[in-house]
Amino acid sequence: MPYVDGFVIAVQKDKLEAYKALSRIAGDVWMGYGALSYVESVGDDVPYGTLTSFPRAVQAKDDELIIFSWITYESRQHRDAVMEKVMADERLKDEMENMPFDGKRMIFGGFDIFLEL
Repeated sequence: MPYVDGFVIAVQKDKLEAYKALSRIAGDVWMGYGALSYVESVGDDVPYGTLTSFPRAVQAKDDELIIFSWITYESRQHRDAVMEKVMADERLKDEMENMPFDGKRMIFGGFDIFLEL
């Protein structure tokens, strides 16, 4: 069954282009090692909720945008194999030293897909 990694982060508005550049490199790396898809999206309709919301979850500030991303794989085992190669890739090591977002506020998780229409 397919597997997906999901990410939610906050990126300062003035760093969005830097984040997009990082995403292009990361997408090439993930796809090069066999990910089935790599998607990055910027929030367009993500209101600040009363109790919960994307902005609350990542402690977004007024000058930040919400980024929602996901990567799909054939299975959890496939994801683990791809991720091992990605984490060792030199192209990302250089980029991660100057991330255009606060990695401590990132939400990340892996999910088994049970329905895909």
